[in-house]
Amino acid sequence: MSELDEQAIEILQKNDRGGYTVPTAKLYPYQWNWDSAFVALGFLTFDRDRAWREVELLLEGQWQNGMVPSIIFRRNDPDYFPGPAVWRTQTNSEVIPPIASTGISQPPVLASIVLKMVSSGNDQDLQRADTVFADILKWHRWYQTERLSPVSGCVATVHPWETGRDNCPDWELGLDTMQVDPELEPYVRQDIKHADPEQRPSKLQYDKYISMVKYGREQGWNQKTITTDGPFVMADPGIHFILLRANRDLLEIARLLGKAEAIIEIQRFIDHAVEATEYFWNDKLGAFTARNILNGEYSNGVSSASALCFYADVGSELQRDRTLQNLTRISKQVQYMLPSWDPDGTNFDPQRYWCGPVWPQMNYILSSGLEEQGHYALAARVRQDLSRLIEKSGFRECFNPLNGDGCIGTDFSWTAAIWLAWASPSTQEMAA
Repeated sequence: MSELDEQAIEILQKNDRGGYTVPTAKLYPYQWNWDSAFVALGFLTFDRDRAWREVELLLEGQWQNGMVPSIIFRRNDPDYFPGPAVWRTQTNSEVIPPIASTGISQPPVLASIVLKMVSSGNDQDLQRADTVFADILKWHRWYQTERLSPVSGCVATVHPWETGRDNCPDWELGLDTMQVDPELEPYVRQDIKHADPEQRPSKLQYDKYISMVKYGREQGWNQKTITTDGPFVMADPGIHFILLRANRDLLEIARLLGKAEAIIEIQRFIDHAVEATEYFWNDKLGAFTARNILNGEYSNGVSSASALCFYADVGSELQRDRTLQNLTRISKQVQYMLPSWDPDGTNFDPQRYWCGPVWPQMNYILSSGLEEQGHYALAARVRQDLSRLIEKSGFRECFNPLNGDGCIGTDFSWTAAIWLAWASPSTQEMAA
């Protein structure tokens, strides 16, 4: 075991809050949805029971309607804004969550992580998967019943934070067409106290983010209303591709568990998503990009989410070829792959959150998809670059693709987890 392996384990244990893990202290003091899924992979390398507890505690926050929220507020922490007092999700008896939480979800990678846990385990792991299967299926069903856009035919996102790619330039389409709520109450941001403001979203962006929260709160977090009439309604290729892959993986779990009715239902989800994929194709850029559902406008840049078509195993031969051309072009412009935003795109910033930095979890799922589709050299580049970044700058939240400097949070849980499960040379040697 290398020194970095030991550091990664220490970070996960340090960020453990008794069965669930915070991404990093102070900056993100709660349980985040897709963070916890990736964290489970890290714990799996040295404590399988603890990995399952991460999954189980995440699902404790599931709403009655099936949604698994982006953040679960197990306590009120003044170091974070906006907290439970701003979201106020426990005020509507129809959708009241069991634990205070946000009113939005996050990329549904959980089913894919659970399949990894089952595939590397034994009958006991399959039994534990059986105990969470119904809840995960209920979450996936929520996307089809509560978030399917009647305009686009695909799942809609109603807040940039829900995508996990919070301030990606993709969302400027939706932000530009909405106004800051004139009755927005004054607030004090905490994120810029714990991280460099130059690496975080702007004040205007934040005003609009909180305006969206205010709108959802006023609608009693009625997801159908927010999806059809909300101020921000966009199609995100990241959520689309991750959900499609998660449905494929959930289908495999259903087969292993012999759940015949679920198999039929999940296959319908998959068939619908494959058909809806065409909505994202931006022929001008030769990539799958975000679109503003309210007016049909395409995003003007290639993002790391665009490349997840390989992870979801969709797209025509021509669409995949053009996507690869974009990835090859981008690879020649950066020292480390894969930046979250195209260096040739408007608003590229190598250190500002989702405007350019390399993100560990995105490299993991992107490389996995490329390797599965036979693009071995590019998959290896993406994996090796993340290893080099962590070796150079430590377990940071994300990294500058031009010089390898670490950005935003330190001692970050999903970076430690991805290192242990995938990026560490020790792990690569064991897999060889």
